[in-house]
Amino acid sequence: MLSFPPVSRVTFLKKNSEHPRIKVGYTNICRQLNASADHASGSFLSLKRYPERTLDRWAKYYGPIYSVWLGNQLFIIVSEPGIAKGLMATHVAVFSDRKEMFIKSQTVLVGRGITASPYGKRWRKHRRIASLWLNRKAVESYTHVLDFEATDMIHHLHRDCTDGMADVNPQVYAGRCSLNNMLTITFGFRTDSIHHPMVARAFRLSREFMNITGPISNLVDFVPILQRLPSNMRRRARTLHSELVNVYGGLIKEIDEKMQAGGDVQDCLVKTMLLRKEEEDLDELDITMLASAFMIGGIETVRRPSLIPAHPHVQKRAQDELDRIVGRDRLPTVEDEANLPYCRAIIKEIERCHNPFWLGTPHMASRDFVYGEHLIPKGTVVVLNTWTMHHDPERWGSPMEFAPDRYANEQLHSSASAKLPNPKERDHWIFAAGRRICPGMLVAEREIWLTISRMLWAFDMQHIAGKPIDLNEYDGESGRSPAPIEVRLRPRFEGARKVLE
Repeated sequence: MLSFPPVSRVTFLKKNSEHPRIKVGYTNICRQLNASADHASGSFLSLKRYPERTLDRWAKYYGPIYSVWLGNQLFIIVSEPGIAKGLMATHVAVFSDRKEMFIKSQTVLVGRGITASPYGKRWRKHRRIASLWLNRKAVESYTHVLDFEATDMIHHLHRDCTDGMADVNPQVYAGRCSLNNMLTITFGFRTDSIHHPMVARAFRLSREFMNITGPISNLVDFVPILQRLPSNMRRRARTLHSELVNVYGGLIKEIDEKMQAGGDVQDCLVKTMLLRKEEEDLDELDITMLASAFMIGGIETVRRPSLIPAHPHVQKRAQDELDRIVGRDRLPTVEDEANLPYCRAIIKEIERCHNPFWLGTPHMASRDFVYGEHLIPKGTVVVLNTWTMHHDPERWGSPMEFAPDRYANEQLHSSASAKLPNPKERDHWIFAAGRRICPGMLVAEREIWLTISRMLWAFDMQHIAGKPIDLNEYDGESGRSPAPIEVRLRPRFEGARKVLE
């Protein structure tokens, strides 16, 4: 059971100002900078596992915006769509910055990495380069890659399930599908099976990154004295940095050497960066960490098919829709999405129920900002708790139920829904908000659609007796990839293998 740390209600007042600092509840987690490590870690435990649920409980007590002191850092927790838009989207000039966290930003990514970089010249440069491969025109140019990898995933699952006789973990196959998409986009390289050494290596790097860089679950980030002392967390962060340089930097070196020798190199992000290295003033770490950010963020995209076998009636209804619209002579495509509203609703409901990054990457106030009658001080870190927003009973009704019908009339892609004037009508918030909204959103949407629609088309996904699926368990400490599962996949019809070939 999670402990509930001591909480009190306070008002911060800024000298020589008529505006009070934001009136909120706060947890006394090592508030004094000289507090003992024992006291800090004792209170800190409630935010180590399922921190989004702890913050949700506090939101119910304190309201949709409140503060939390972690060591020397003041956080504002936002749990309501209107406030989220009001801060992160309407006032992007103030809330587009990032806090340079000691572990994530300074140690692992060494000041690089598009998601963690402070708002400034380097971030704008990295964002500009990333957009060359993530804008709509670019995504259209390599949608055939996403299509191929989704088909290849279904083919491998069809082979390995041995007509429903063997139990499989579909998350590994879906994860490899995402991995291959990002490897192809980033390095022009792909793996040929789930047993390729790069699959386990990339999964491990991504999981370790998530485990040690959670936005509020790492005490070293907020207690300065711990940053000067030897610790397991510092060791893990330095090791991870070295591994990113060795693994992804090694691939970059191979591409560079091939280009220098005049070899034919497939178009990819790394090739683009190497060609623009002098023009954009990129050093080796810029290229390596930007490539690493693509890999880490992209791998987690579709490792969430475990919800489907838990709801056989939902699965059956989607398959009826697929049979009616697509038929059994071909696979569903990107073009079919508009005509498959229930399949689209399933995907949106999966995203509402299981955001792999409930707390995302926090924003930071770049100057003092008055919100309503309250003052948010410069340097305050702003966390969007999408768990609370995705489970608001007034917005969703019975939010703990998996109910795709709640999206029955939803016709917009998530990228369009994020731009709706009324933030309470947005489908979900897994891609964050404002200027720092996920740059890979268009790729992720297509990848998720192709993966899940084709799994529904090809298989009946069933529970295995004695192997229950616990959707509350997850793999790791920060990101929310569901814990490993095994299910039984039964091919829906005999002609599927011929279509796949």
